[in-house]
Amino acid sequence: MRVVPLCLLALSLTGCSLLHKPYKPVEPFKPAAQTEPVRAKPAPRPAPVKLYTDTNDLLSKPFRDLGEVYGEDCQVSRQSSPPNINTARKRMQIRAANMKANAVLLHQCEIVSNSQGCYRQAVCQGSALKVTGQ
Repeated sequence: MRVVPLCLLALSLTGCSLLHKPYKPVEPFKPAAQTEPVRAKPAPRPAPVKLYTDTNDLLSKPFRDLGEVYGEDCQVSRQSSPPNINTARKRMQIRAANMKANAVLLHQCEIVSNSQGCYRQAVCQGSALKVTGQ
């Protein structure tokens, strides 16, 4: 009777080892030949976009309106850093640069409370312009 549990124990220990693949030695690491490091070119920066806050500055300059642009900065929760109007304004200028504009006429910037997804939010709105006589 003592032989049966010992046989079962021996079979269970050897049975699991039959499922594993046999040991294969790992080849040592061979260093790659020395080559010149590849340097990625930095992403091209968009052209700077001038910010106009007064329409009188545009009276003597010919321009074309490319459409409305906006920028935003979100404060997700009460513990997050507060929204920044300068960041929202900068994001608006980046969106205008993506539209190939070289100027933005700022309409308004404001801090909005309890907007969807944000505790507080800074929002700037303006018009993207292509000014030809700068």
